[in-house]
Amino acid sequence: MKKDFIATWKSSTQPRKQRKYRYNVPLHTRGGFLDCHLSKELRTKYQTRALRVRKGDKVKVMRGKFKGREEKVERVSTKLTKVFLSKIEQTKKEGSKSLIPFEPSNLLITNLETSDKKRMGKLTKQQKTAKDVKPTKEVKTTKEEKKE
Repeated sequence: MKKDFIATWKSSTQPRKQRKYRYNVPLHTRGGFLDCHLSKELRTKYQTRALRVRKGDKVKVMRGKFKGREEKVERVSTKLTKVFLSKIEQTKKEGSKSLIPFEPSNLLITNLETSDKKRMGKLTKQQKTAKDVKPTKEVKTTKEEKKE
């Protein structure tokens, strides 16, 4: 594998190449790593499984020491691929406090920040296209066929 990021590279089973890919990804592509799963209510409402996490969203921690805590997103770092939540801090030796970084895959979005019209427009567009898709043909069981 070459030194720089290659857009056509798909995947590898080798962890070193996977790490190298993630390390060299440009920022506009790195935003895709900031996707978080949506709660069941939001998933049924917007007909989508995951969405990029944003400042102001309310998320629930699903893994780690703070599992179960539900807090607001304070800051999102695209460069570090980390999410910082309000009120979840660590105290440093000198006494100052700093926010703890979270991996987006360990979070669940429970409430969306709806002030951005562009983001909500995309969601409603996805919602409409999901409703337009025709459901698959139902297969009749033998009991239903006998009734007819």
